[in-house]
Amino acid sequence: MITVSGKAVCAGVAFGPVFVFSREESTIKRYHVENSEDEIERFEQARTQAISELDMLYNKAIGEVGEANAMIFQIHQMMLEDLDYIESIKNIITDQLINAETAVGQTCDNFVQMFRAMDDAYMRERSADVKDVSERLIKILSGRDKGNIIYDNPVIIIADDLAPSETVQFDKEKILAFVTEGGSTNSHTSILARMMNIPAVIGAKGALDPSFNGKTAIADGFTGTLYIDPDEDTISKMTEKKREIEEQTKLLQQLKGQKSITKDGQKIELCANIGNVHDVGAVLNNDAEGIGLFRSEFLYLESNDYPSEDIQFAAYKSVLSQMVNKRVIIRTLDIGADKQVDYFNMPKEENPAMGIRAIRICLTRPDIFKTQLRALYRASVFGRLAIMFPMIASEWEILKVLEIIENVKNELDSEGLAYSKNIELGCMIETPAAAVTSDILAKHLDFFSIGTNDLTQYTLAADRQNPDIGEFCDSHHVAVLRFINMVIQNAHANGTWVGICGELGSDITLTETFLAMGIDELSVTPSAILPIRKKVTETDVSAIKDIVLKNI
Repeated sequence: MITVSGKAVCAGVAFGPVFVFSREESTIKRYHVENSEDEIERFEQARTQAISELDMLYNKAIGEVGEANAMIFQIHQMMLEDLDYIESIKNIITDQLINAETAVGQTCDNFVQMFRAMDDAYMRERSADVKDVSERLIKILSGRDKGNIIYDNPVIIIADDLAPSETVQFDKEKILAFVTEGGSTNSHTSILARMMNIPAVIGAKGALDPSFNGKTAIADGFTGTLYIDPDEDTISKMTEKKREIEEQTKLLQQLKGQKSITKDGQKIELCANIGNVHDVGAVLNNDAEGIGLFRSEFLYLESNDYPSEDIQFAAYKSVLSQMVNKRVIIRTLDIGADKQVDYFNMPKEENPAMGIRAIRICLTRPDIFKTQLRALYRASVFGRLAIMFPMIASEWEILKVLEIIENVKNELDSEGLAYSKNIELGCMIETPAAAVTSDILAKHLDFFSIGTNDLTQYTLAADRQNPDIGEFCDSHHVAVLRFINMVIQNAHANGTWVGICGELGSDITLTETFLAMGIDELSVTPSAILPIRKKVTETDVSAIKDIVLKNI
């Protein structure tokens, strides 16, 4: 038995034969051309065909992975319309009098190097898109048809990584799992695996061995392990693990469509945390009752410059429209600390976790804040929007935020732009100061959402980014739980509802504790929705409340 370890990106267990995916090497023959105009015309014809193919792939992908994930093919079409890309190819043909295939290959290499040199991780990953688009052009120009990727039986696919156009060609009914040597949690392979809800492992160095092709394997998407030619003991253990998972999943599916209500009638909203527009499908598939945290900073992290009002508006509108009047809580940008963006040009700080971050950036750079608020308010007419503000520590910060919002609303009114008059406003409770003064803050807001990750960090003076801090950063510490209970009681006394959107919300060992405190909402990773709903429906709060609260 050979064991290959990687990183798990989608849970599950798959048994089956290995299909080692290898690409046909694209050897480009360079040759001299007499007429550059004829060669440019040949390139333009290939470009037109490529755009047409991508349009067909987009329509195919919509039915298989949803519109949000199919958008990558529209992005590829836009790449083929990019003037810098087109002009580079044409200039190489004209200046060097060489064939279009070679010009595309040279341009591809230049653009890939440019993307890979960028600091932003998301932009570095886009180099794969440039290669995919360029490879399509080269194959059309050279007359080599990609054809379909064919295999007779369901397989575990192993690859270095997969481009969107490759994954769409797979027969989804015959994919048991994805295992890649490269990739990332935001790669197209990972996104597709989560959408299909099949096991996926990335970073599995050594998996791309041609000798593995056709061999029996087990992919464990919980531990990120690939077993090649597993022994009898491993087969037995993994078979039992798979059976238990399937049984649990089957039982949990019965909870879809049900309300999250305890045995004694206490209702709680179970919502989902998302990082970008692509995650909405997982929210709906797992029957979340809303989105309790949309991390809007992804729009800034994935951009080379400040995202415009219209770009933000389009993203917020998309999420709100897809959620069909289920509440969507969008957190204003939470840049700083561990989330740095180069073009913000933030000064280096000795202690960035306690420096200029989140709401502090918004209040010291109001133009950036107003742009985001305008986009949010404009999008509000397309769904049920709530807005919350991170890293609040003082009442004056909330008052200043409300003042800026009034200015934004006045601007929109003067421009004749519509917005909802029923937007809920709230703030994150992440600092001990916010927790202690939550009775004061509650008088100005509709809701609180407790960010337990930072609340734990600041309460215990324990850097959550430090891997060596270990047991000193105890999120179950009684001080953290007392703060949570205090916030809930202060909020309820002032007619404000409270949710938890930090990692503790997914901790089933604390679900009863939060119910006993009277929490109104839990916002968690989409896959945790149904397991927590099961725990909620099995709990009788009246029977445990006194005991639980006595121990806090």
